[in-house]
Amino acid sequence: MSEETESKFYKFAKGKGVMNLPNKLTISRMVMIPVFIALFYVQFTGHYFVALAVFAIASLTDLLDGKIARKYNLVTNLGKFLDPIADKVLVLSALVVMLTVPSFFVCYLGGWAVIAAGCGVAVILAREIIVSGFRMVAASAGMVIAADIFGKYKTTAQDISIVVLLIGGALYELNVGLAAQIINYIGLGFFAVAVVLTVISGVNYLVKNREILKK
Repeated sequence: MSEETESKFYKFAKGKGVMNLPNKLTISRMVMIPVFIALFYVQFTGHYFVALAVFAIASLTDLLDGKIARKYNLVTNLGKFLDPIADKVLVLSALVVMLTVPSFFVCYLGGWAVIAAGCGVAVILAREIIVSGFRMVAASAGMVIAADIFGKYKTTAQDISIVVLLIGGALYELNVGLAAQIINYIGLGFFAVAVVLTVISGVNYLVKNREILKK
């Protein structure tokens, strides 16, 4: 990108006040959450694929807003507040709605699989609540908790598992048996990895910053 083009993009991205491009991307991600849920449930041929496309675009905005904000120094308090909320609500919404359709987890493994999946989603939800509360306690003490590498791996594994499970569910709905089964197993594997990384990340946050709770 030339300097002139980059300068024009910066002016465009800066926008007016706090409503710069990164924050608009974050808000658009939040708007896409109910759209994703609606497309997930509305019955028409290939609706899971369409819901998947919305989820993928929403996830892409998560990648872009942070990079643009950091590169062009457009980080705002509004962005710091909204971005993690949008990320967590997007992922948790996807996992919860998939739990309401047992075929995503029960197709080939039996009824116990949906129970295990429900426990996994509960673990993910609990971790997000605990870490968010932990960050609030740290902020009230004037401290900042650094991002956790395991948290980044956890987020990646969650996103991949949702994408793969949606593909498997869509193929299953279209009666593409063997391919759906293989993809479903892969998605469940990534989901299991995401749950393990969620636990590791949560414990790591608490252990590394345990001094905060002693203050």
